[in-house]
Amino acid sequence: MKSTVRTRRAAWSSERRFYTGMAIAMFLTVYFGFAQSFFLRPWFPDVRAAHEPIFYLHGAVFAAWYILLIAQASLVAVGRSDVHVRLGRIGAGLAVLMILLGTLGALIAARRPTGFVGIPIPPLQFLVIPLGDMLIFGTFVGLAIARRHDPQSHKRLMLIASIAMLGAAIARWPIGIKAYGPPAFFGILDLFLVALALWDIASRRRLHPVTIWGGLLLVASQPLRLMLSGTAAWLSFARWAVGLLG
Repeated sequence: MKSTVRTRRAAWSSERRFYTGMAIAMFLTVYFGFAQSFFLRPWFPDVRAAHEPIFYLHGAVFAAWYILLIAQASLVAVGRSDVHVRLGRIGAGLAVLMILLGTLGALIAARRPTGFVGIPIPPLQFLVIPLGDMLIFGTFVGLAIARRHDPQSHKRLMLIASIAMLGAAIARWPIGIKAYGPPAFFGILDLFLVALALWDIASRRRLHPVTIWGGLLLVASQPLRLMLSGTAAWLSFARWAVGLLG
């Protein structure tokens, strides 16, 4: 009996370490990508960065999401699920704000003559990437809220929603990733899904259903967005969407 209890405690401890570690890894991914253009901007005045004031709020809100993700995972790890639930309400509001700011920011960037900072792809074509991110993020967060009483599904849905947002940061890593285009930063992003799948196999001996269909949806969206980006239908929609800004 004692052996069983110890085994369960060890499993729970490992799970908490995994999700906390994933949250920290995602924040570090964001920090590395935007360190020079946002977090440490005063020390890198020569680095190109978005100049519109809205992007300061955009950056702060998106960074806050990943910090909250670390806090939420840590609270569960120390047994403060009550605080986790209360912060979850703040997280839901933050997610809505992220979708609004992310969509507006993408449209502002696509409207610029120079397009998205540091992205050598025609802006109307590239617009499909961030707008797709917003759609996927919102979908998974909404599902996570709906499944909040199913902890194993909830935490995986939140994790995949957060993974989906990492492409912008990876594309801006100061190691030349953006030169290889979206396939490169999508590929790196997908390594987080691989980590989740490996965790499932190690802890459950099988993939959780959310890991399967959630991961497949995110991965499938990547080539689909690239194929859509150059079509006449998408470019017509993109011009209309950008035109909403006046």
